Amino acid sequence: MPAPWLADLERTLAEGDEDSLAIAVVVLASVAGANVRLDGEERDGAVRRALLLLAAGGDPNRGLDLGGRAVRALATDLGDLDRREILTSALAELAAEAQGLPHVSEALRGLLDAPEIAWRAYACSLLAAELGTDN
Repeated sequence: MPAPWLADLERTLAEGDEDSLAIAVVVLASVAGANVRLDGEERDGAVRRALLLLAAGGDPNRGLDLGGRAVRALATDLGDLDRREILTSALAELAAEAQGLPHVSEALRGLLDAPEIAWRAYACSLLAAELGTDN
């Protein structure tokens, strides 16, 4: 039986639109990325640089885009083969857990088939978390 949060995500995707899919992809990458080890200073510096890119592009609260400069830069700054492999492995584990949830399974299949997008979705989750904190 899938975890309750996966069942909730399935309902959201079944009822939702394209925006729901984009959010779900970032959520799935974020959960899968929980085991990705990032040095605090490296992460903080990369996120700060991405925030500057986001601000330079206009309103930093306008929303994040997986293809946007800030997300791409953060993904590049933090990306290495070991980290990406950890993310891919965790996504595969989530896919096994999501059996019987067609919408979530399809989103996970898409991430597994496009590892660069999966890594950017993970980077986007880090940036979103930073934007959501009160500093």
